[in-house]
Parts: sequence; C-alpha cells; structure tokens
Amino acid sequence: MRIIHWIFRAAVFFVLFAFALNNQHAVDLNWFFGVSTHAPMVLVVLAAFAAGCVVGVLAMLPGWWRQHRRTRALEAAVPRSAVPQPATPAGQPSEAELPHPPRDGL
Repeated sequence: MRIIHWIFRAAVFFVLFAFALNNQHAVDLNWFFGVSTHAPMVLVVLAAFAAGCVVGVLAMLPGWWRQHRRTRALEAAVPRSAVPQPATPAGQPSEAELPHPPRDGL
C-alpha cells in the first residue's frame, strides 16, 4: 500500500512539473487603475495556490482556537484520579504503592 501511495505522489509531481514546463510563457496581469505587470504563468498559478492556502488556514484558525480552548477546559475539569492508570505486571507495585514517586528525567 505504501508503494502505491508513493507512486501516486510521483505521478502528481510529474503532472504538475509537466504543467509548469508547458506554461513558461509570460502573461499580462492587469491590476486596478491601469497598472499591469508581466509574469510567467507558473508563478501566477503558484501565487494563486499559495494565497488560497493562506486564506484557507486563516479561515480555519478561529475554529481551531475554539476547539483548543474547549479541550483544555474539559481536561482541567476531569480530576486526575478519574484518569485510568495503566495496568502493572503481576508482582510489581503501582506508582501509588511506591515509597517515593519516580523522578522524571533520571
């Protein structure tokens, strides 16, 4: 399955690369107030794609922040004792039974 995924990625890359090679001619960009510029077609398409990605991410940010705040509030509301502890193998004491809690980073 991983091979098929990489073959698909390579095919998409080569299709986009061929598109870029076939569209190297310059185009006229007519802006407002009579301003016009010349740019390669590839750069115009790339700039439009990048602008669309930026607008999409900016449109999703409020929802991400709202979800992050909601998740943090729910995590703070759940007491630590309510979180299930992982099972310990037979014969080994759990963290609650140890005389001193284990130190992190040692």
